[in-house]
Amino acid sequence: MFLMAIANDAAAPAKRQNPSRSGFGLRAEVHDEIRNDFDSALVQRIKASGGTHQAGRLTFRLAQEFGFCYGVDHALDLAYETHVRFPNRRVYLTGEIIHNPTVNEQLARMGYCFLRPGDEVTADDIVLIPAFGAPTHELERLKRIGCLLVDTTCGSVVHVWKRVEKYAREGFTAIIHGKYDHEETEATRSRTTLYPNGKFLVVRDRVQAQDVCDYILGRGSREAFLARYAAVATPGFDPDRDLQRVGLANQTTMLSSESLEIAEMIRRAIEQRYGPEEVKTRFRSFDTICSATQERQDAILKLIEEPLDLVIVVGGYNSSNTEHLCEIAAERLPTYHINAPECLVSAREIRHKPAFSKEETTSWDWLPEGPVTIGITAGASTPNKVVGDCIERIVALADVG
Repeated sequence: MFLMAIANDAAAPAKRQNPSRSGFGLRAEVHDEIRNDFDSALVQRIKASGGTHQAGRLTFRLAQEFGFCYGVDHALDLAYETHVRFPNRRVYLTGEIIHNPTVNEQLARMGYCFLRPGDEVTADDIVLIPAFGAPTHELERLKRIGCLLVDTTCGSVVHVWKRVEKYAREGFTAIIHGKYDHEETEATRSRTTLYPNGKFLVVRDRVQAQDVCDYILGRGSREAFLARYAAVATPGFDPDRDLQRVGLANQTTMLSSESLEIAEMIRRAIEQRYGPEEVKTRFRSFDTICSATQERQDAILKLIEEPLDLVIVVGGYNSSNTEHLCEIAAERLPTYHINAPECLVSAREIRHKPAFSKEETTSWDWLPEGPVTIGITAGASTPNKVVGDCIERIVALADVG
């Protein structure tokens, strides 16, 4: 996607404008610092013992896959390497490097600044691109300035970009299953602007996908469709023209089963509207859910098959993949999505974000009396340290030290 660029002189202004994605050869030097900041000895012991931890009347069962994924590890490696390589340079982040408050607060303590409107970035500065990526217009603006760009964009996200660009190049509208205002989807949809006739439409869920299917099948009015979807589509989007040839993609952290279902819904609509012989020329689809997201969703599905009393899901409230873990577990068990140990106020009171909710709420009597088995999982941007701290907090609240 981008050329690799490594600055040769830490004291001199960066002259190269292409983003660095390979790091600065300091991974071994920053390994211990990252581990100290984000790892948990307790979590490592539980994993080594098969994923079960007994503390008095409490039994904790960890999902087989949870917490930091490869993309997050890579982003943090680059952030810490940059800090070591350029200790005296001003370093900006275009946004949260990942969706976890603990991680972003730690980078702020290290001196990273979030790039705000009006900030005057110069060629002497360094700018980190988050793991979600950044819109094409923002990348081009920064490259024109001449600052060194350190690109931590996850490889799975870049994979989606390539797919969307291919759709735009071949004249297909990219229908993106995602959250329109999520940083990843914002960056992904911007890739269509690289081509003069590139088009996109973002759908959030099955309900919105059904509206698209209905329109393809000739149901509903153009005015009503545009009133609802013009704000999440390419400016000048014309459903009569732009839904004739479509390609499916998705935000990498969406619910996999829903993404696959949406793709099949739209494929069937195309087939019904134009006939089976036209599907190959009018429809494209490729599963772009990242493997780490899929593995964590599979792991929570397996975990909730066990006899549990409740599930704790740990992760940032704005983390899409964490939200979906909560939604999966909540279908079967009392489930509490928390973003920090402090949410565990007492053995009676808990602050959490319920499944399908946008706001934190307070619930009572969440921890039952007597023997309790608690399932634990965490989003791909959640440090083991936060998971371990939450387990220790629950043990302390239950007074079973």
